[in-house]
Amino acid sequence: MNIILYSDDINLLTYWEECFKVEYSICFSLYELIASKNNIIVINYSAFNEKEKEILSLLNDNLNYVLVLDRTPNINKGKIVLSYGAKGYGNALMKKHFLFSAIDTMKENMIWLYPEFTSELIFLLPSKTTLNSKIILDKLTTREKEVANYIKDGNTYKTIANKLNITPRTVKAHAHNIYKKLEIKDRLALALLLK
Repeated sequence: MNIILYSDDINLLTYWEECFKVEYSICFSLYELIASKNNIIVINYSAFNEKEKEILSLLNDNLNYVLVLDRTPNINKGKIVLSYGAKGYGNALMKKHFLFSAIDTMKENMIWLYPEFTSELIFLLPSKTTLNSKIILDKLTTREKEVANYIKDGNTYKTIANKLNITPRTVKAHAHNIYKKLEIKDRLALALLLK
């Protein structure tokens, strides 16, 4: 799978080029883009020109994985592009490690969302504390339980780090252990398991 960058914003293309030190190509024609097959397409939201459904449908018909990036991401636009078949949605100016995470996730045929979007989704889940969630948490250490409860409530790793007075890297390590012990993949899966 090749990575193809497409944007109607030359500044975004320049930024993405600086982030991608791997093989990629830039497509300047929407018609060429739609004709591509079996690629990872990175496209900015404004390039759709209100034709999200049509363009994503054509790209998906050619077995492409599409990552839609937006200068002003929000949950409603995210829901729209995901419902039309995008495999990822995030901030157009996110740091390069998030870009690589998105690409890797999509290569595994999974959906990638920027962390704030995931937090918003988790926050929208209805809460129901059950005996089952308490039994699940018993598999964790005391600190892991604290971290799991913060994650369940939609907090980002950075926010959790501030609340617990530890580094975001330590929170990430605790989260990794939690996911491994509970045999889940991410924050959203944890929230669904515990809420």
